[in-house]
Amino acid sequence: MAKYSKSAGKDVKRALERRKAGKLKSGKGGKGGTVKSRAQAIAIGLSEARAKGKKVPKRKTAKRKTAAKRKR
Repeated sequence: MAKYSKSAGKDVKRALERRKAGKLKSGKGGKGGTVKSRAQAIAIGLSEARAKGKKVPKRKTAKRKTAAKRKR
């Protein structure tokens, strides 16, 4: 079973093409600077695919260090 749908891959490809053309912006509403990093462009493409409801795995979140907080 595939983790990503074909249409999600197309969204990522589109984001990479926008980055190459210098049209891909970062930040909420595209108000940040232009994206230079390939990895950031992929992340934006996946995020857009998630927003459209396409088949993309959930975003991995950082694990909290609750045990370290309890010791204090």
